[in-house]
Amino acid sequence: MLASLLLPTVVLAFRGGALLSADRAGVPDTAGATVRMPSDTLRAPADTAVRVTFGAFVDTYVAYDVGRPRTLDRAFTTQAARHAEFNVNLAHVEATLSAPRVRGRLAVQAGTSVQANYAAEPRVGQTSGGDLSRLLQEAYVGYEVRKGLWVDAGTFFSNVGLEAWASRDNATYTRSLVAEFSPYYSSGVRAIWQVTPALTVRADLVNGWQNVSESNEDKAVGARLDYAIGRNTTLSWYGLAGNEPGARLRLFNGVGIKRRLPHALELTAQVDLGREESPDSLGRSAPTRTWTGAMATLRWAMDPRTAVSARTEWYTDDDQVIVTTGVAAPLRATGGSVGLDRRLGTLLTWRTEARALVNRDAIFADRRAASGVSRTNLVAVTSLALSF
Repeated sequence: MLASLLLPTVVLAFRGGALLSADRAGVPDTAGATVRMPSDTLRAPADTAVRVTFGAFVDTYVAYDVGRPRTLDRAFTTQAARHAEFNVNLAHVEATLSAPRVRGRLAVQAGTSVQANYAAEPRVGQTSGGDLSRLLQEAYVGYEVRKGLWVDAGTFFSNVGLEAWASRDNATYTRSLVAEFSPYYSSGVRAIWQVTPALTVRADLVNGWQNVSESNEDKAVGARLDYAIGRNTTLSWYGLAGNEPGARLRLFNGVGIKRRLPHALELTAQVDLGREESPDSLGRSAPTRTWTGAMATLRWAMDPRTAVSARTEWYTDDDQVIVTTGVAAPLRATGGSVGLDRRLGTLLTWRTEARALVNRDAIFADRRAASGVSRTNLVAVTSLALSF
């Protein structure tokens, strides 16, 4: 009897990348996109049942980088992170619990995107670093303080951005530079309040800028507003502020829009701006350092199984605050991509994308160049993903 009571239903669990709909309540997550979740995760269900659902995602890929990096590691990305190598971009299994006034999610993960994304996890002390934290995509528990107001504690997707961690939830397979160089995940406490059916407010108190292991004794605060205008448009604002190692204060803000257009078109666009106050060698304030970026993506669903996408983007970090290039020249890039997606039944999706980036100076690994670096980077990637 106990087994039959707890027998789970296998479902898809989505992270980000979707507008609010009439039958789904939006909860902002980390890379900050709106998450589609069962409506009973936002409020206590009518009965007293405990529901546990399971899901899994396996994203396999192979990418060809025209620069052919000698180590096969592709710089400035977490997605399609290896050149000329059949590998797994992301694989995760998850269990999600929903009960009256209680919720939680545990998802464990692996893949080349995980190795790339968690490479900068701080290691301070013996029980620190990315050895454990990279395995936990999300691990949080939540309590409904009042109807529509949830408080969660643990590791969860961050409050910033419009692009998701799992490729299935994005219009493009690769991530834009603004997504790659803003936090995907956070560790701490968050409150999510469904103020009205149209307005969702989120506030975070977390360890810092994309780190589970603490890098100092200070904490960071984050906030997010998502406002749905009718059924077709969602406007978002998000911010994150905290003292990071080597800086007095790091401030980050972004605004974005998701909009359904006629003829099965969907638009996603955002602009991000960050600034950091750094002390000089005497502890006095030095000039403020800034970085900024933007992207716009258009996706066209040609039919229920086929879609094409196009993206344009730019990113500038003159002082190498967020992006360290390994050379004197910073990342000051513009680019674009085109992609083709095809659903193969209900469980499989095949995605192919070509992407180009052009930097003001030579920073991309390129065997063809005498210096070993060039101003351009071209990559083609194809992926077959299983989701259930």
